Amino acid sequence: MALSRLRRSVAGLLLALPLLAAAQDWKPERTVEYIVPAGAGAALDTAAREIKSLIDRDKLLPVPMLVVNKPGGAGMVAMGALAAKPGDGHLLATLTHSSINNKLVGEVSLGYEDFTPLAILFDEYITVAVRADSPIRSGRDLVETLRKNPAALSIGVATSIGNHIHAAIAKPLQVAGVDIARLTVVPYKSSAESMTNLLGGHLDVVSASAINVVPQLKAGKIRVLAVASAERLGGDLAGVPTWREQGVDAVYASSQGLQGPKGMTPAQIAFWEGVLRRISATPEWNAFLARNYWRPRFMGAAEAVKYLDSEAEGARALLGELHLLKKQP
Repeated sequence: MALSRLRRSVAGLLLALPLLAAAQDWKPERTVEYIVPAGAGAALDTAAREIKSLIDRDKLLPVPMLVVNKPGGAGMVAMGALAAKPGDGHLLATLTHSSINNKLVGEVSLGYEDFTPLAILFDEYITVAVRADSPIRSGRDLVETLRKNPAALSIGVATSIGNHIHAAIAKPLQVAGVDIARLTVVPYKSSAESMTNLLGGHLDVVSASAINVVPQLKAGKIRVLAVASAERLGGDLAGVPTWREQGVDAVYASSQGLQGPKGMTPAQIAFWEGVLRRISATPEWNAFLARNYWRPRFMGAAEAVKYLDSEAEGARALLGELHLLKKQP
C-alpha cells in the first residue's frame, strides 16, 4: 500500500514538473492591473481586494498590483479593457459565472471564450426569500403554488432577466415541474432594491445571494425558503434547508474566479494559476469565504475551461426553456 502511494506521488510530481517549469519562465515585470466589473464596496470588489491583500502579504508578486474598478454595461466595460490588450500577462479581471448567461441572452457580446480563464476560486449560492408574514412557508409551498399558476407570484431578481440569480430560482422550479417560461419575474438594479420592495409588499418572492438576505433574516422580517447549494450553509443560514432537502433535486452554483486576456502564453497561465492556488490554500482566504457564505472550489486553468463549457451548455438549455436564449447569427 505504501509503495502504491509512493508511486502515485511520484507520478503526480512528474505531471506537475512541466507546469512548474513553465511558471518559472515568466513573471510580471511591471504593475499588474486587476480589473473588477463593479464599483468599490461591491461583492466582486471585496473579493478582489482580499486577493490583493493576500498577494501583498505573502509577497507573491515582484511588482505592485492595482485593483481598478470598471463597472457598467453588465461587465462589458471591464471586458472591453481586457480585450484591448491580448496576450498581456499584466492584466487580470474578475471571471463571473453570470457572464455566461449575459452573453447567451445577448446582453453582452463577450464571454469567457473570448479571454483566458486562469482559475475558479469559489462558489456563491442563491437563496429564495419571502416576507415573514407570507403564506408561503417552505420551498414545497412555493412549488405547489407555482405549479397551479406559474404567474401567481411576483419574483424579484437583480440585476437582469436571465442572469445567474434568475437561473438559480428557475432551475429548481423547472425540476419541480413548474412552467418557468410563465413566471412573473421583475428585475431590479440590486438585491438591496429587490429586498426593499419585498419588505414593502411590492413583491411576493426574492431570489438573492446568501449574504444579501442575512440582515433581514436576523431582524425577523423575512423567511428564507431554500438555498440552491448541495449542503446547508453555515452561520445565520444554518437553519435554511436546501432544495434537495425539500424533494427538489436541483443545485445551482454561481462561480467566481480570474481571467486574463486572450492569447496568454502557457508560462503566464502557469504563473497566475500557481499564485491563485497558493492563496486558495490559506486559512485567511477560507475564513474570508466563510464570512461571505461562499464555498471554496479551486480549479486550475484547464479544469476551469472544461467546467465553464459544461455550465454554458446547461445555461443554454435553461435559457431556452425560459425563451430568453438569443438566436445565434
